[in-house]
Amino acid sequence: MNSPKVKMRQLVDWRAALWAGIISGIVFLVINMLLMKIFVGSPWITVRLVASIMLGAGVLPPPASFDPTIFAVALLVHFPLSIAFACLIAVILHRWGMLVGIIGGAFFGLALYAINFYTFTFFFPTFFPMHSWIMAVSHLLFGATAGGVYEGLEIEKFVPAASASGA
Repeated sequence: MNSPKVKMRQLVDWRAALWAGIISGIVFLVINMLLMKIFVGSPWITVRLVASIMLGAGVLPPPASFDPTIFAVALLVHFPLSIAFACLIAVILHRWGMLVGIIGGAFFGLALYAINFYTFTFFFPTFFPMHSWIMAVSHLLFGATAGGVYEGLEIEKFVPAASASGA
């Protein structure tokens, strides 16, 4: 006698999502700071921009040089956001494998760029002048890295669909 087929649901690997957020956050910072240094003149511009979310626009005027307090605040803002966005990427894309993780993550990164620079600028108008190809590329690489790292680290776990809790 055949037993009924049980539908299974794949769970998100939150450990992999956390690491994807940390690693993709580092990739974003390194790429963005490098491109800013090469094409704009200072790697600290984005760091100051991120820190301005908590510290206000007073940290933005030149010189865009290194300041340990501003850097620490920027990291305290940047990494929780990176982890949250990587978790969102994991929830959305975790069922489809590496290629979709990378490509879908890249599109997610571009969507984040659009949201950050064309919507949140209502709350943080100092961000709008920073919309550029450098920011678009940095966000694209963030998303692609987050999706790829998540898929690479994910340990697939399944539960019966009826008793699945969470994503």
